[in-house]
Amino acid sequence: MKFRGHETFAIRKGWLTKGLRNVIASPDVFVSKEVNPMDSLGIGSNMVKALRYWLQVTGLTSEPNFGRRYQKLTDLGNIIYNNDRYIEEIGTLWLIHYSLASNKNDATSWYIFFNEFDLSEFSEDDFAKRVKKFISMSDEGVDMPSGRAVSDDFKCIISTYYSKKNLSSDPEDNIECPLTELGLISFSEVKNHDRIFQKESPKAEDIPALIVLAVILDRYPDNEEIRISALQNDNCSIGKVFCLDTISLHNILYKLDTLGYLKVVRTAGLDVIRLTTDMSYIDCVELYYQELNDR
Repeated sequence: MKFRGHETFAIRKGWLTKGLRNVIASPDVFVSKEVNPMDSLGIGSNMVKALRYWLQVTGLTSEPNFGRRYQKLTDLGNIIYNNDRYIEEIGTLWLIHYSLASNKNDATSWYIFFNEFDLSEFSEDDFAKRVKKFISMSDEGVDMPSGRAVSDDFKCIISTYYSKKNLSSDPEDNIECPLTELGLISFSEVKNHDRIFQKESPKAEDIPALIVLAVILDRYPDNEEIRISALQNDNCSIGKVFCLDTISLHNILYKLDTLGYLKVVRTAGLDVIRLTTDMSYIDCVELYYQELNDR
């Protein structure tokens, strides 16, 4: 498990495009001894470390843990770079968010926030307590992160999904994370000197149906039949990572039913979906961009 890999920098608009372009041009861009990475990327040393981290935890690039530490684009990274190079489509943002929110090993706080942290309204202290409980109950022998690391992760999560323009007059804060467009976090109130935030559930029409299907196929690759309660409540499921309430979840499933990708079956109190497609996660992502290009 990993905390504070972002050097306190949330993803900034243009960063992922810049990172992908430079990795294609020079796979060793982040570790090159011939060309200073700060010169190649045009950002400071801590931002270089942050960008290297973000490319990997969003599923766009991969890097070996030993040997030559070069990066290469993943299948998802290649598809996105070839179809939405500037990270503008809403489906691209949801795909990046899914990769981030389901990455337990390297983006642990994001995983906890979306999968283990059930409070709809929360403060930084609430989140810190949940992280401590999660780590203490883990059987993976993970050291407890420092209070500062958890605090920095919480602030970065807020910056990832909630517009800093609403919190700060600092011009530097106007360089926002593109994932703020998903609207998954809003500000509630100040209570006892603590800022209280809340998770927001998107409407069914806010998430492209094929992106939801892709996540279902990725999460349950070998299942032909899946309980709707599992889609709502399992970790890394569409209900958890997309913060879907029951109504939005059912609306999306019925849309996918209408499109012919699955059947919603409600019998004897056991509500399930039966997949009627043989597509994979990557097939589904490719189809999403193909339909965008066709339009």
